[in-house]
Amino acid sequence: MSIVLLPHDPAWVGAFAAEARLIESVFADNVCAVQHIGSTTIPTVVAKPVIDILVVVRDLELVDRGAQTMGQFGYQIMGEFGIPGRRYFRKDNSAGIRTHHVHAYAVGNSEIQRHLNFRDYLLAHPQWAAEYSQLKLRLVEENPRLGKNYQEGKTEFIQHIEKLAAAWRRE
Repeated sequence: MSIVLLPHDPAWVGAFAAEARLIESVFADNVCAVQHIGSTTIPTVVAKPVIDILVVVRDLELVDRGAQTMGQFGYQIMGEFGIPGRRYFRKDNSAGIRTHHVHAYAVGNSEIQRHLNFRDYLLAHPQWAAEYSQLKLRLVEENPRLGKNYQEGKTEFIQHIEKLAAAWRRE
């Protein structure tokens, strides 16, 4: 499977909004916030055309109870999927191409702020956003079919930005 990176598409905002409404209808009063996260939120960063959605909920048990409804809307139910305290769902289109990731966390989980800090920092610091975009392009050029190498190749940069972003947020 090849990794496809695209320039920012303004339609991603609408795709997020439509899916946010769906998620809010599934989890109803349990939802505290639904946020668009990831590279598709940053106009100056190339991105895989996959909408990442952060859902902040009051109670993860209620997410587990509503998981089957997410399945009815085309989502694969992945459970924690390697991150304790998260509920993860992913959706593919009719051609089998991934379109959405949903990350649900209970209020107070540190992963919530980490995701928001990363997004907001890159939005506020275009030089870092440009560097992130260039890194992603280089990684795909070097290994267009190896998603693991792509993910691993971004790790050090992402961790660096997360530290900068956390300090920036504290200021």
